[in-house]
Amino acid sequence: MRTALFLPLSLLLPLCLVLAVSSLADEPDARFSRWDKNNDGKLSREELPAGIRGNFDAADADGDGFISVAEDLRFRTRGRQRDKQQGEKQQRTLRLPPGTKIQRDIAYVEDGHERQKLDLYVPAEGSDFPLVIWVHGGAWRMGSKENCPALPLLEKGFAVASINYRLSQHAIFPAQINDCKAAVRWLRKNAKQNRLDSNNFGVWGSSAGGHLVALLGTSGDVAELELDDANLKVSSRVQAVCDYFGPTDFLLMNKQSGDAGKIDHDAANSPESSLIGGAIQNNKDKVARANPITYVSKDDPPILIVHGDKDQLVSVQQSRVFFDSLQSSGVESRLHIVAGAGHGRFQDPQVSAMVFKFFFDKLKR
Repeated sequence: MRTALFLPLSLLLPLCLVLAVSSLADEPDARFSRWDKNNDGKLSREELPAGIRGNFDAADADGDGFISVAEDLRFRTRGRQRDKQQGEKQQRTLRLPPGTKIQRDIAYVEDGHERQKLDLYVPAEGSDFPLVIWVHGGAWRMGSKENCPALPLLEKGFAVASINYRLSQHAIFPAQINDCKAAVRWLRKNAKQNRLDSNNFGVWGSSAGGHLVALLGTSGDVAELELDDANLKVSSRVQAVCDYFGPTDFLLMNKQSGDAGKIDHDAANSPESSLIGGAIQNNKDKVARANPITYVSKDDPPILIVHGDKDQLVSVQQSRVFFDSLQSSGVESRLHIVAGAGHGRFQDPQVSAMVFKFFFDKLKR
């Protein structure tokens, strides 16, 4: 007679998790497979895109000079856990206003991708709150909604949302702006039940997120950049934009950066080339489609651009050409250059104060 073996649930769940991770560790994701040029099941330093080779040693845990599928998975898992921990630490440090209603991981596309989710923060009491939506950076390859610098706006009578979107290893452009617009539409459709003012939505993003919020601002009437989902008839227009050092015209980036630039933007594996699915100089039509300047018109919302004059990843000239286009079209806009600052991490508290005042002036009318 055989005796059945039963494991307690407390042991069974961790065992299932270990088996699942072990199975995943044997399977490369689409990004890994694309970078593995010689199909040997591992990545050399040279096979990594130039912009992230600085992470090679951290990912190569056994120091053999290659990143295995398992090492890649562990490195990415640690990154997600770190983002979550940093987000939780940020919220503890900020001490969100008492009673703030927090909704996490809301799917803004029904049965969509795991990245098509947002977090929503709404003050405890009141209604018709203007909303500021944060769009994270990370070269369209990484980043998370967990770290949201817009949360202090809760104390000033705003609601705040922070969104994830599909990265370039998941899908090429226009997937990223499709997702941002879908998030705006979901929030607008569900504004009443979440006590939001659907007529006063602002967006704020940095680097790749700056690029996407600039696009949100200039392409409010561009149907081809909308995701065909259940909320397609809802407007994705926004009423105010704060663009932190976002790229605009990819074709000019190398020329504008000159010898001070740290990235070869024209390379086939650059962040910009990975975004559009090919070397940018060989795909100028695709680049134009991703350029916020392409869609500028006089009915665009007010746009505040903030950029450091020592930025070696995205030259401040990217913001200058965008600002010039806005001004030429009669769009209410301002370019604030932070003297001595690089790619973000502005130390001057007056910069944040300026951004908060911008949203207050444009959205709390």
